[in-house]
Order: sequence, then structure tokens, then C-alpha cells
Amino acid sequence: MFSPPAPLPETDTEDASETDLAKHDEEDYVEMKEQMYQDKLASLKRQLQQLQEGTLQEYQKRMKKLDQQYKERIRNAELFLQLETEQVERNYIKEKKAAVKEFEDKKVELKENLIAELEEKKKMIENEKLTMELTGDSMEVKPIMTRKLRRRPNDPVPIPDKRRKPAPDIHLHQLNYLLTDEQIMEDLRTLNKLKSPKRPASPSSPEHLPATPAESPAQRFEARIEDGKLYYDKRWYHKSQAIYLESKDNQKLSCVISSVGANEIWVRKTSDSTKMRIYLGQLQRGLFVIRRRSAA
Repeated sequence: MFSPPAPLPETDTEDASETDLAKHDEEDYVEMKEQMYQDKLASLKRQLQQLQEGTLQEYQKRMKKLDQQYKERIRNAELFLQLETEQVERNYIKEKKAAVKEFEDKKVELKENLIAELEEKKKMIENEKLTMELTGDSMEVKPIMTRKLRRRPNDPVPIPDKRRKPAPDIHLHQLNYLLTDEQIMEDLRTLNKLKSPKRPASPSSPEHLPATPAESPAQRFEARIEDGKLYYDKRWYHKSQAIYLESKDNQKLSCVISSVGANEIWVRKTSDSTKMRIYLGQLQRGLFVIRRRSAA
């Protein structure tokens, strides 16, 4: 006899239900994950499309920030350029004024130096001219003096020609600001003795007689200027050197040489700081005598 199948145990039925449920949940999870992936992919594609079109919000925000930074840098660069340009212009104006001032100062200095040099040359030429004129006058008078010295003691003394006196008077007035009449006559006597030819004198002639002190030539000193230094009485003197200046009237002054020119020197008194100009001719004739002294 056929018997019915035996019923399944209750435990096996519950296991089958749980397996189906887990499988169903897994399919839902996969489907949900796929959906999320598709949504995210679609969102990225949409953002990419907006980026290409320039309508993406994040892109616009960053572009706005970059644009602000760009404009700020441009503004700062323009301000810096303006400041640098103003500084360069100020420096240019300052340098231009300094150059103009230096040019004007140099021009005035050059003019003054040339004027001083020309004045010095003018004085030297005038002095040489006066010396030549005086020498010429003395040579014209010299034959009369020579004839006088040649005469015998018994002959009458000739009267000097007074018509030739006005010419020396003109030159004496011209030299009045440099020499006295006594100094000029002394120089003329010295020139006459130096220019006149030496002849053997007889014992009875006036040349053989001793000369009076007034007719003796003045004492001569060696004085010259070389390379900005004074050579006087076998010694060299330079600028800023302390000296004693002795004059013909026995005055002794303590001085300092302030400058050495072409034909004269300038000395400064230590007592009152006043300056004096001493010519080489005055040193050579002994009108002034220079002695060294200690700088202290």
C-alpha cells in the first residue's frame, strides 16, 4: 500500500527562507550601488559640461578670485612705476641743477683765473717796459758822464745838459707807486756802472779816486723763483714757511710765506694777519731781507 511522503522538518524550511532573503538583499544593494555610481557619473559629466561652457559655479568663483588678484598686482605695479618715475625725475632735476651750478662756478673761476693771469702778465710787461725805458735813458746820459770822467783835473767841469731831464721825470712819476726817488737814482747809478765799458784809469783821473758812500752800488742778493719756490741768499723758501722779514729801516717782522708767484711773493704777518707783496727786485736790491725762523 502506497504511503504518503513524510513531511519535511521545520528547521529546513526556515533555512531556505533566510537564504532567499539574503540573496534578495544582496541584489538590492548591488542595484542601489549601481544607481549611485550612475548618478555620480552623471553629475560629473554635467559639471564637466558646465566647466567647458564656463557656467560652473566653482569655476566662476575661482576665476573671480584670480581676477581680483590680477587687478591688485596690476595696480601695485602701476603705483610702483609711478613712484619710480617720480623718483627718477626728482634725481634728474637735482643732478641737472648741480651740473648747472658746477658749470657756472667753473666758468666764473676760469674767468677769474684768466683775468688774474692776464693782469699779472700786464704788470710784468709794464715793469719790463719801464725798465727798458729807464735803461735807455741811462745809456743816453752815460756818454756825458764818461766824458766827465775822462777830463783832466785842470779842465773845467762841463755843465750837464738840462734838456734831457724831463724824460727821466716822466718815468719817475710812473714808478712812484713802486720806488722812491732815492731808490730810482741808486738803480740808475748801478745800471750806469754795469753798462759802462771798463777802461784803464789813470792815477789822476776821478775814476781812480774812492767813491763816496752815496755813489757806491747797492748790495745785491741772488733771488729767483723756480717751480713755485723762492731761492734767496743760497737758501730755498717755500709756501707756508715761517720767516723773519727785515726792511731797510731795520724793522724785523715775523711772517709766513702765503704764496709764491711768478715775479713776487706774498707774506702774512703773524701779528695782525695782514699780507704784503715783496718783488724779486726788492729782494735783489736788499730793500727787504729774509731770514729763516722756527715754525714754533
